Amino acid sequence: MNILLISDVYFPRVNGVSTSIKTFTEQLQALGHNVHLIVPNYGQDNRGTSDEAWITRVPARSIYFDPEDKLMKYGEILRLLPMLITKKFDLIHIHTPFIAHYAGLKLGKLLQLPVVETYHTFFEDYLHHYLPWIPKMAARGLARFISKKQCNQVDAIVAPSQPMLDVLRTYGIKTRTAVIATGLQASSFKAADGNAFRQKYGIALQRPMLLYVGRVAHEKNIDFLVRVTQLLVKEMPEALLVITGEGPAEASLHALVKTLAIEKNVQFIGYLERYTELNACYKSADVFVFASKSETQGLVLLEAMAQGTPVVAIAELGTASILIEGQGAMIAIEDESEFMHKVHTLLLNPVHRQHLGERAREYVQSNWSAATQAERMVIFYNEIISKHD
Repeated sequence: MNILLISDVYFPRVNGVSTSIKTFTEQLQALGHNVHLIVPNYGQDNRGTSDEAWITRVPARSIYFDPEDKLMKYGEILRLLPMLITKKFDLIHIHTPFIAHYAGLKLGKLLQLPVVETYHTFFEDYLHHYLPWIPKMAARGLARFISKKQCNQVDAIVAPSQPMLDVLRTYGIKTRTAVIATGLQASSFKAADGNAFRQKYGIALQRPMLLYVGRVAHEKNIDFLVRVTQLLVKEMPEALLVITGEGPAEASLHALVKTLAIEKNVQFIGYLERYTELNACYKSADVFVFASKSETQGLVLLEAMAQGTPVVAIAELGTASILIEGQGAMIAIEDESEFMHKVHTLLLNPVHRQHLGERAREYVQSNWSAATQAERMVIFYNEIISKHD
């Protein structure tokens, strides 16, 4: 099978969409399928992509309110048509709802191919952070309207979790759908040295350490974790929250940490190379903490558990399809005191923490294989192609 992917984001832009594309592509290639990806040219070294042979990077413009991202030039994508014709693709898979969506639809018509789209991002709980001049309720309504329209324009929708698909159904989408999560590659289970990571970043080996990994964005609810840390420090003065990642909320989080006077208890590390440092980062933590309520899946939770690190998290939307109480996780509501209490309990009980971490790794190994998810994707692709013919 020849598959054309198109996305408004990919590495070096680090997020769940980039990770999902990379994971599925490697598995699809291992199964003998050909994959080609169209993404923006970020104008810098392609950090995170060692092999670019299967990628076409398109000239792109900067976005003034979101400097991390780039906007692909629609006309430049259409100029690829002669090359794309020679590839004899069987299907187009769109991964984002911006230029990629509309260019993917156009290419589907020109190449007479079925078009699939993955709904990676819960825009209803996201858009108002990036269009703050629009009232929150109006932004939610706009996100629902656009999502419904776009989902009904393609031949099929992939949702990363059943709760996300349930939300899309409330919008009124009529398109054929499947729930196919992003699985974990074998590399996520590779042994790592958490102590070496702590030494590198000046973290004492015995210091109680909480960890957040992900995009440092407003919708991730990281400020909640910072306030939880303030409460925890009253019980455990040496506790440390490590925030790993980059994003537009960094300045406001630094300001909050200063306002709460916990500068010595929160450490910002920034971007980590996935294939060299990230596993060790997960391994170094005593507890992985997560409070986002807008995840369509929550891949970082699985990555942490794959390293045997227990999780304390809010289980809403996509994360509710991953987290099972006692299976490597303690589930909390969005209450700072309750969340802190669960974290504190784990930190005080190293035996329980170790057992919960062991169950975490076993649970992920048994249920979240990337190979299994890719095989399900191939079956879905074949169904859509047969219907299109």
